[in-house]
Amino acid sequence: MQLNDIKPAAGSQKDRRRVGRGIGSGLGKTAGRGHKGQKSRAGGYHKVGFEGGQMPLQRRLPKRGFKSHALKYNAEITLADLQQLGLDEVDLLSLKQAGLVGDRIKTVKSSRPASSASRWPSRVSAPRPVPRRRSKPPAARSPSNRAQREDCEPAQHQPA
Repeated sequence: MQLNDIKPAAGSQKDRRRVGRGIGSGLGKTAGRGHKGQKSRAGGYHKVGFEGGQMPLQRRLPKRGFKSHALKYNAEITLADLQQLGLDEVDLLSLKQAGLVGDRIKTVKSSRPASSASRWPSRVSAPRPVPRRRSKPPAARSPSNRAQREDCEPAQHQPA
């Protein structure tokens, strides 16, 4: 076997598409560009990000960062913080009094499951689990991750 004998496998390389070479090729006449319009013309296309005269996305957004106004009403606490409270019942008011969340906070979510051998509050009414952290099957989740919202009846949980 010599280097000049090596060839690609049969059928692994398609022939180059030759457009505008007659109707029998399937890509004759308009060469696959359709009839009329800017995209059919030679050299006729628009710049990257052009949206047909509509204000482009990169000009609609601010130059420097973007911060949601809803963030000032939302808070996230870890389950380790819930453990350190040492309370049997945890709600939004007790979290505010402990200084874990600010006074403006309306929604609290819990994240980061801790070890299963730890002590949990028996009743958790305010925190909700963060959706992106729900990767375990329901049986493997910790009891406080299944807490109910404040306006619903809180679920009763047994300490682990």
